[in-house]
Amino acid sequence: MRFCQTLTLKDDPELIRKYIEVHKHVWPEIIEGQHQVGILSMEIYAHGNQLFMVVETCDDFDWERDMARLATLPRQAEWEAYVSQFQGCDANATSAEKWLLMDKIFDSEK
Repeated sequence: MRFCQTLTLKDDPELIRKYIEVHKHVWPEIIEGQHQVGILSMEIYAHGNQLFMVVETCDDFDWERDMARLATLPRQAEWEAYVSQFQGCDANATSAEKWLLMDKIFDSEK
């Protein structure tokens, strides 16, 4: 399954640069946790301060259930708190409140 999300960073070139740099060194526990809940891969694209994330999951992945489980895994809350300094949303917001799921509106294969 594929899920797409968007998030807006603070409109500050230095913070955007740091956010991109942070994602070159994602903590191993974060990647391990994603795999534990059924996330096969995750990609983030940036355009200015706008982010677009593509999440590929196993077929039985349930977004609500598995993302809630991910939030409880080691260092996940710490990671969310750390990256919140770059994000243009409430620092106490959950990942689900920060990253907004998008609706597919076009598919050239269908």
